[in-house]
Amino acid sequence: MKQPLFLKPLFQERIWGGTKLNELYGYEIPSNQTGECWAISAHPNGENIVKNGELQGKTLGRLWEENPEIFGHFESDRFPLLIKILDANDDLSVQVHPDDEYADEYENGELGKTECWYIIDCDEDAEMIFGHHAKSQEELVKLIEEGNWNKLLQRVKIKPGDFFYVPSGTIHALCKGTLVLETQQSSDTTYRVYDYDRPGQDGELRELHLNKAIEVTTVPHVAEKVESATAKINGGTITTFVEEDYFTVYKWDVQTSLELTHGVHFILASVIKGDGMLITEEGEFPLKKGDHFILPNAIDTFAIKGNVELIASHPNNKGGHNYDMANTTREMANI
Repeated sequence: MKQPLFLKPLFQERIWGGTKLNELYGYEIPSNQTGECWAISAHPNGENIVKNGELQGKTLGRLWEENPEIFGHFESDRFPLLIKILDANDDLSVQVHPDDEYADEYENGELGKTECWYIIDCDEDAEMIFGHHAKSQEELVKLIEEGNWNKLLQRVKIKPGDFFYVPSGTIHALCKGTLVLETQQSSDTTYRVYDYDRPGQDGELRELHLNKAIEVTTVPHVAEKVESATAKINGGTITTFVEEDYFTVYKWDVQTSLELTHGVHFILASVIKGDGMLITEEGEFPLKKGDHFILPNAIDTFAIKGNVELIASHPNNKGGHNYDMANTTREMANI
């Protein structure tokens, strides 16, 4: 398979969602409370369908099972990542996600959820909740029981272009007026800590998961230091944001043309701004903002032309070889 796989996005309505997915990307969204675009997913709660080429109409999950060569025979019992765009028109619940071991035991074999966010756009003076101030689990429980959220929660100012790595066990929440691209493990498990005492779409207060949340929260909060590495090459800039156990995430900022070669199993890519052309041995494929595609293992050399920005990623095997970030970025012309 030497053609890129373009995927049809799915949409999830959320009480905190809005209309930016339509306004900025032209998506046909189901309502004015559309919170999530599931862009590249094989999760049972929302599978994307291929919309081009000989595999048109097949789900990503089916391809993972039936055509492992497309993905370089990556060692995993399921498609490992999930890519979303989130429109936070209102504050998301304060939440935390479990790690693999906890989710496997208590969530019917689900993966844990380590994730990361690229801030596509946000309001002026926007912020997010990222971490907490409790020094012990006892203090965490006490502040939660008291509802002392101002003392417990750590707030961080954000701006477009910021990147945050959010390991499992991190208390966090996107806040009103934020649009992000999220790269995460393929998991849909969330434990709510606080939801502003607001009703859900059914008029009832949404369920909290305090016992599980307390069990999985990292105490004290550990702010993972993530140092990005940027390489300017002819025709554009490549930034490596993070290279951790589960994924590596890049930004490709193409001004004219980038010619790239990679040695990974496969690549996921989302066009967040501009338009251009993806060029492979099989031909030319137009790109516009809001497109999401997979470069199969067999496409090891390609070019992107135009004035276009993409967030790209690939899965890593936890515990496997971690490439030197700076070296990886320098070699992205030979990714």
